[in-house]
Amino acid sequence: MRKYLSFFRLRFSMGLQYRTAALAGITTQFFWGAMEIMVFKAFYEAEPESFPMTFEATVSYIWLQQAFLAFFAAWMIENEIFDAIMDGNIAYELCRPIGIYHMWFSRSLANRLSRALLRCFPILLIAAMLPAPYGLHGPQSMLRLLVSLLTMALGLLVTVAFCMLIYSLTFFTVSPKGLQILFTSAVEFLSGGVIPLPFFPERIQRIMELLPFASMQNVPLRIYGGSMWGREAVNAVCLQCIWLVVLIAGGSSLCRYAEKKVTIQGG
Repeated sequence: MRKYLSFFRLRFSMGLQYRTAALAGITTQFFWGAMEIMVFKAFYEAEPESFPMTFEATVSYIWLQQAFLAFFAAWMIENEIFDAIMDGNIAYELCRPIGIYHMWFSRSLANRLSRALLRCFPILLIAAMLPAPYGLHGPQSMLRLLVSLLTMALGLLVTVAFCMLIYSLTFFTVSPKGLQILFTSAVEFLSGGVIPLPFFPERIQRIMELLPFASMQNVPLRIYGGSMWGREAVNAVCLQCIWLVVLIAGGSSLCRYAEKKVTIQGG
């Protein structure tokens, strides 16, 4: 366990060094969030009573989504891992007395945490200072805040576990580009990254909420905003735990199988 914690600390400290990139990301994400809010505002003004979430809940959803984008964005994957697999440098990793899956998991987790730590606080602070209804409103209760933090941590782990599945599948492809485009597009759409899931038709929403993608950003952001609570929240947390176990088990098994079958530079 200590060796994986070392990889985590190393990657985390490296991620904190990119402050200029974080500043550029904060600016981009803040204006992107503001643009999304203006678009939703136009729809809400047209038919204010036909939406499944209040405008304030939608605004909070968007600001939290932008603040913690590094947690849930599947396209924020490590090209270093893809390069190691494709150019043969994976041989150096195989020589180490470590599990590749666990090393990559700790690195990916640290990378997302460091990015989010640099970006989330300025966005949350500015969003909280904006006038109603365009600002981030506080949680309705301390319990709701704690549950949203718990589900956010679970959502982060589910996202990392899903990305690990993409890395493992790369062993069996000629190029990772197709996998990246397919899976990242699916995650963005089906996790609520483009449109919150409550805005979909009810039958489609029920199906989408059973998929692993809904266990990423959909659950914590809706719990914080107030559109998910009670038994629905309990079921969502249980589903997060189930998908986390399934994805880790499937990804680690596939990675071990790939390690046995991998061929490096024809050798």
